[in-house]
Amino acid sequence: MKKIWQKDDLATNILVNKFTVGKDLDFDERLAKYDVKGSMAHCQMLAETGIVSGEESKQMLSVLADILKDIENGSFEIDKEAEDIHSQIEAILIEKLGDTGKKIHTARSRNDQVLLDIKLYLLDEIREITALTDEFFQNLITLADQHKNILLPGYTHLQIAMPSSFGLWFGAYAEALLDDVELLFSVKNMINKNPLGSAAGYGSSFPIDRESTTYHLGFQSMNYNSVYAQMTRGKSEKMLSMAMATLAGTLGKFAYDVCLYLSQNFDFISFPKEFTTGSSIMPHKKNPDIFELVRARCNRIQSLPNELILLTNNLPSGYHRDVQLTKEILFPAIDSLKECLEILSYTLPNIQVKDGILEDEKYKYLFSVEKINQEVKQGSSFRDAYVKVGQAIENNEFEFEVGNLDHTHQGSIGNLCLDKIEYQFNKLKNKLLG
Repeated sequence: MKKIWQKDDLATNILVNKFTVGKDLDFDERLAKYDVKGSMAHCQMLAETGIVSGEESKQMLSVLADILKDIENGSFEIDKEAEDIHSQIEAILIEKLGDTGKKIHTARSRNDQVLLDIKLYLLDEIREITALTDEFFQNLITLADQHKNILLPGYTHLQIAMPSSFGLWFGAYAEALLDDVELLFSVKNMINKNPLGSAAGYGSSFPIDRESTTYHLGFQSMNYNSVYAQMTRGKSEKMLSMAMATLAGTLGKFAYDVCLYLSQNFDFISFPKEFTTGSSIMPHKKNPDIFELVRARCNRIQSLPNELILLTNNLPSGYHRDVQLTKEILFPAIDSLKECLEILSYTLPNIQVKDGILEDEKYKYLFSVEKINQEVKQGSSFRDAYVKVGQAIENNEFEFEVGNLDHTHQGSIGNLCLDKIEYQFNKLKNKLLG
């Protein structure tokens, strides 16, 4: 297929073409529907401003609607001879409409086309990530409430520290997701600005109406400065990668906890055998491969911002072909993050928590602070009570009744504030999905 920038029939060197196109066509299928929607908005605007006639716009919109229908029902195929999806859609318009089809590129560059496509794609992916995060969040809230009275050892330095509970543990990760979604919301607001009309980065001498395409495409606002609009290529991907890395950090930490708590040395939780794997030589093994892979994938996702920074940080303003590679860095990572959220939401409802864990003798010193607090409530100073309890521990004379726990402050074992966390999460989620 002839390149849209070709001025003669001299074909590009095959090796050069293969190298410059790279893996673009592998990822352009994701962008196809957004490219058509962008072209439709652009086409409407060209007619509104009198740059093309109403009839020409109507003809182009009809062909574009047919292409969109094919994309949505799965019958559209990327032409392996095309340079990219933008070239292919323009070629279809020219094939169907001749000279009229050639007018679709008026007042537009492939630079602002791909900027637009990526922004629309990322906005949809943010919505999908949010919906999957919501499912995982609701699982955590349900489990936190269900197991709020079952105690669990708390650790600092991987040494037993103070009493915790399964409610506190599940609830901690629920609130972590609240912050993660807040970052996603900020990123959505930054991406949700229309770059179309910035052309190659310096605008157009045609009297286009960028407010029109902003409205037709459902953007919150626009990137006003045409140079800056072009600078958002790479920046949008980098911002989203940072939000994804933060969310992946939460999922990876949770997966690590699960691996730890499943081990025989901890033995706090279990899963039905169909959620674990075995060993080829050790018949007793039940390995937490799901959670190990979530941990590993999330560690890879946390490297994304660094990779994108290294790709884009030494570029001056204006368009550079380097940013083409952001697709092959970010797009597979989006898939991986969504798969991690899906498998966690699928697996987590099957978790089985152990009751009576703290009845084991080895956990009795978890209650040292509780004993100190009892002494203080009875009139002792904290420092004197600390010394007294410390000496009892050293002399193997420490005793404490587990049932004497009384935690009432917000965010403690006895007051998880799950309703407050859920309310704030749902408020943010609704803004993200809206």
